Amino acid sequence: MNHEDHEEHEGNPIPCLLRVLRALRVMLVLLVIFMVTAPLVNPGEIELPSVGSKLTAPAQPLEVTLRTDQTLLLLDRQAGGSAIPVSRDELVARIRAKQARIPDQPVVIAADKSARYEDVLAILDLLQRNGARKVGLLARPPGS
Repeated sequence: MNHEDHEEHEGNPIPCLLRVLRALRVMLVLLVIFMVTAPLVNPGEIELPSVGSKLTAPAQPLEVTLRTDQTLLLLDRQAGGSAIPVSRDELVARIRAKQARIPDQPVVIAADKSARYEDVLAILDLLQRNGARKVGLLARPPGS
């Protein structure tokens, strides 16, 4: 809008009023759309802890270590023992037995630096195919 147009409409408030009315119409349409769609949105259900519930510490993960020579070690930190060598079948049996007693029992797989990634994935696949839950890979920061 140039200066001459502005001078022509100075005495006439109609164009300004029309702009305001257009903006009001747009806002009213948006308000109606919001009012119609708001009841249709289902909010997610949030499970808040109750006052009387006790907090339980998360279970220490079972640690499966894969060495470069393909041997497996199983470490149960909750039992307080040291890592024991196990076969693949024994590994699956022990993890399934522990998860039968403690359903939220996590399992982590660690490997030597020189172990092949395909071998680590084979152990991960073996555990998942045999019904182990909460299986993940253990990563240690450099220098630890």
